[in-house]
Amino acid sequence: MKKVLLVGMLFTFYQTGLTQNPITVITKKQKGIELVQKDSLFSMRFQFRMQNRMGYMSKSLEDFTPESFEFRVRRLRLGMRGFVYNPKFTYYIQLSFSRGDMDWESTNGSTINTSPNIVRDAIAYYEPLKGLKVGIGQTKLPGNRQRVTSSGNLQFVDRSIVNSTFTIDRDFGLFLSYDQAYFRLKGAITSGEGRNSSKSDKGLNYTGRVEVLPFGKFTGDNEDWEGDLEREKTPKLVLAAGYNYNVNSMRTGGTLGSDLHAPVDVQNIHADALFKYKGFAFLQEYTNRFAENPITENSGKYRTVYTGHGLNTQLSYCFKNNYEVAVRFSYIAPNKDIYHHPIYTSVNEKRQEQLHLGLTKYLYGHRLKLQANVLYNLTKDLKNNSQTGQFGGVFQIEMGI
Repeated sequence: MKKVLLVGMLFTFYQTGLTQNPITVITKKQKGIELVQKDSLFSMRFQFRMQNRMGYMSKSLEDFTPESFEFRVRRLRLGMRGFVYNPKFTYYIQLSFSRGDMDWESTNGSTINTSPNIVRDAIAYYEPLKGLKVGIGQTKLPGNRQRVTSSGNLQFVDRSIVNSTFTIDRDFGLFLSYDQAYFRLKGAITSGEGRNSSKSDKGLNYTGRVEVLPFGKFTGDNEDWEGDLEREKTPKLVLAAGYNYNVNSMRTGGTLGSDLHAPVDVQNIHADALFKYKGFAFLQEYTNRFAENPITENSGKYRTVYTGHGLNTQLSYCFKNNYEVAVRFSYIAPNKDIYHHPIYTSVNEKRQEQLHLGLTKYLYGHRLKLQANVLYNLTKDLKNNSQTGQFGGVFQIEMGI
């Protein structure tokens, strides 16, 4: 009898708890699963995605013998976002789990960042006024558009060589944004050492970006995706420019790369344009990096900041059956002082060019897609007036919620 009474009391308590404080589960198209407490004290949206890849690169333009194969989980991510206590207090967390997504190579030559980078984003936001956001934590700096675009929303299997060379990536600090119908202002004051750094020096990292939307905002999240999956009914355009100044940068890429032998002040300029209309999409990016003394030396060993400029151009068309064809041409060109220096004669950074052809089938937007890319790489030695090239191909399946 006592056992029956106890079970009945527990059931009543459980039922009362459900009535007073249940969790509502919401599924959103291409936006994961969201849990919302009835009294609106918190919400949490879960998303995951993975990119499974098979790739090949030839030895040269004449020799199609494989120089390398790439068979791996390129990215495996878990994301969580929502609010706590009040919808004005929001958060975003993103974790990475595959080896190729943790920057293991950078940790080999670094004392600033010595552990695998599992935590990619961890930031808390406060929105005191509509359109105005203040954030403290670690996330992407407001740099070039392709970096700000999620790697899950790309129309090629990866970002361009311009991005991989000149990106300012993520950092920890204070972030500000002001978003209106026809313009946006973004800024950040951060440590300058990049994500998950174990220490910070006396120099800070300053970033600003302005975006102008002359025809108003894009449909839904279409501005955040590569390719025109929404098939904009009217022309949409966003023009942007940004500036970044990393004082006492201690890494070859500012917030990324191996440790330099001495601190260097690094400046970056970004400009980009994105246009979409009736399935057509056009992206143009320009970036320029400069530093007064980009070559650092210790006991005859050199670590160099790649100074120079890069250009990335992408053009695509998405058919009504959700097949997309795309072409991309990118190049990066070093400044003369890092390939033909009168003192540091052994330093010889190269010019690179890359042509990408892409075919994508969107089965469920960017959350489930099949991608096949063919690429042509050309590396030019400007100092010795020589060049080498390669052909390659990549197939990738991306799946997520």
